[in-house]
Amino acid sequence: MQADKKKILRLLKTARGQIDGIIKMAEEDRYCVDISHQLMAVSAVINTANKEVLAAHLKSCVKNADTEEEMDKKIDELVGMLGKLMK
Repeated sequence: MQADKKKILRLLKTARGQIDGIIKMAEEDRYCVDISHQLMAVSAVINTANKEVLAAHLKSCVKNADTEEEMDKKIDELVGMLGKLMK
């Protein structure tokens, strides 16, 4: 992984902590909207981590591909993944 490992781990650990809190909220039968707000917050943290990983991939793996064919393959891989996100 070419992304800033410390930053990615910090984001993922934050998300893990938020998920633990959400589980506790659900176990305590907390207000649905409060739980939903926390779910949106954890989604935002995970999305930020994913953007960091993908940006690093573009800036290193794709940019430094040995051949045009390899670069095209890596770009197609990303386009396919993004297509799944947009469904």
